[in-house]
Parts: sequence; structure tokens; C-alpha cells
Amino acid sequence: MNAPVNAPLRPALAIARELAGQFAQTAVERDERGGTPKAERDALRGSGLLSLAIPQAFGGQGANWHDTFAVVREFARVDSSIAHVFGFHHLMLATVRLFSRPDQWQPWFEQTARKQWFWGNALNPLDTRTVVKHFDGWCEFSGKKSFCSGAGDSEMLIASAVDERAGGKLLIAAIPSGRTGISLHSDWSNIGQRQTDSGSATFERVRVEHNELLLDPGPLSTPFAALRPLIAQLHFANLFLGIAEGAFDEARQYTLKESRPWFRSSATSSAEDPYVLRHYGEFWVGLESVRLLIERAARQLDAAWAKEHALTAEERGDLALAIGTAKVAASRHGLDICNRLFEVTGARATHASLRFDRHWRNLRTQTLHDPVDYRIHELGEWALNDKRPAPSFYS
Repeated sequence: MNAPVNAPLRPALAIARELAGQFAQTAVERDERGGTPKAERDALRGSGLLSLAIPQAFGGQGANWHDTFAVVREFARVDSSIAHVFGFHHLMLATVRLFSRPDQWQPWFEQTARKQWFWGNALNPLDTRTVVKHFDGWCEFSGKKSFCSGAGDSEMLIASAVDERAGGKLLIAAIPSGRTGISLHSDWSNIGQRQTDSGSATFERVRVEHNELLLDPGPLSTPFAALRPLIAQLHFANLFLGIAEGAFDEARQYTLKESRPWFRSSATSSAEDPYVLRHYGEFWVGLESVRLLIERAARQLDAAWAKEHALTAEERGDLALAIGTAKVAASRHGLDICNRLFEVTGARATHASLRFDRHWRNLRTQTLHDPVDYRIHELGEWALNDKRPAPSFYS
């Protein structure tokens, strides 16, 4: 067993809080600018947190999912773009762990821990424009991919292509980001999540070796392999909660220090206004309910992860219900808080320099990638018909 390469001198959450304090100082400016947060990504590399969830046997810190997502939330409170690419980095590592053989994922884990590699996403199973062409012992990926979060400034990519020879089967590979034929475009200019580098990628006859394909056991092939989309869903739930907590904290400070009571109010300060207090009470109930749901789901995920190939389809289905419930609650309460924060801060809080709107823009942008109505439909199937969600890349 190898000794840990990047054993932390301090708890990961303490390191994350220090980094979050640094990120917060430039978050508003960087939200306006967009682009790649190169300095912040390099700070993550230097922190050792990119190996947080890698087992100690392969040079990592061996954190469970509960603790890994606590770091995602910590970052999301101040900078949800950084939180997203950090969480997706660990999702990509989970992808190779779940979909490939030990002789594939173990060396990737060791090199990631030793070299502090950043992993990016070019999988997007709904974008089928990239196709595969087979040769003797290798293949080529050619086409385009959208929503490639974290691909810019990464060392490794999880990419996918459609195998038309196999009836449209999706082939997934782990390949170096700098490989010949890969072009990562700086064309991400959305209203929110503006520094996630979620632009497009072009693959021009990119060579993929057979041992870079994730075929055994392959995508979603077992209940354990099918944990991948659930990890993604719980990542988003934590991201949404972190955004909402950050919006709450900023609104609270502004209410206490800057807001003035409406002229018809009998209160001498906004902190005593009954309508303001009602809003904050409702915010608190929403946040606490989401925290409890996410805590329960994270503990269930860690228990499922520990079972590995002994995990049953029913256990995986129960976990999908817990995570789906937490994600719906995080989406709804998060959007509500990010919208209503202006009710408790007032007209002056709309000054563009404050960019309080960035919390709503970030959350709204991300929630649209997986419509909450369809998640509720799955939960309704369980509530009424005892039908657990069927594994897919989104459930």
C-alpha cells in the first residue's frame, strides 16, 4: 500500500474555508468578467483538495462523500462556479472508479494525487454529435460537445462518443485534455455560473486507446456503477444549498447594517420589522429542511458506496429517492431565497456593484439543466405506485 502523497496538515474543511475567504474577495468582479478562474483553480491544485476523495492507498486523503460535498457547499457559499468545477472534478474521478477496471482507475488516481491533476467534463450524454470510428486496438472520436464544465485548464477529460456500429451505444473514455485534435472553446457566456468553463469542445479525429475506454463494467451496468448519476445529483443539491446559504448570509448582513424600515413600519430598524422577520423565519425553515435532507442522503450514499458490488438494485433505488427529494427541496428553497432576498434588503440592494442577483442567476442557470418537474414525477411514481427511479444518466 502506498503512503499518502498529499496527506493534509489541516482538516479539509478548514483549508476550504480559508480558500473560500480568498475567493470571496474577487467573486463579484470575476462574476462580471467570466472566463477561466485560473488563479483560483491553481489555488485548488496547491491546496491538495483535488485528491480529497481519492483513497489514501493511492495518495489521496480518503474523504467520504459527506465530507467532500461539505467542501463543495463551503465554496458554493461564495463562488458557485469554483464549487461546480471542484465537485465535477470529483464526479469525473467517481466515473472512472465506477465504470472501469482497477488496472485503469488506480493509476489515474495515483497520478491525480501526485500531480494534482484537474479533471474536466466532456461527457454530456444528451449531445450525440460526437461519433466513434473503430480501428485495430484503438478508435477515433470526432464531433462536438456542449456544456463541457471544467474542461478548460484541465489535465484530463471524461469524453463520450456514439458508437453507431453498436446501435448508438455511448462509449466513454478518459483522455488527456491536451491530446491532438481536442479544441476547448471559450464560448461560455451565460447569465450564471460564468466561470465554470462550460463551453463547447471539438474533437477532430482524436485517437482513443482501447485501455482508455471505460468498458468494464461500463456505464450504469450494475447498481454500484449506477451510483454515478446519483453522485452528480447530490453534488447539485449541495451546490444549490451552498448558493442559498451564501445568499442568506449576504442578505442578513445587509439587512442588519444597511437596510431601512419602510416608512409605514412601526419598527425603528429593519431587524425589528415583522414582515422582514417573517421572511427570515421562512428562509430559515427552508434552509434547515434542505440541510437535513442532504445530510440523510449523504449518509446513505456513503453506505451504498461502501457496499460496492454487493449493492442491490432496491438499495440503489432507495438512495435515488433520498437524493431526488433533497435536490427538489434544494432547488425550490434555493430559488425562493435567492429571489426573495430583495424583499428583506430593499431597493438600494439592487445596486449593480453588489451583484446580489448573481445568486439567483447562478442557481437558475444550473437548475435548468435537469428540470425539477421530471424529478418530482419520479418521486410521484414512488409515492403513488411504489415504483423506484430507473437508472439513467440523470436519475
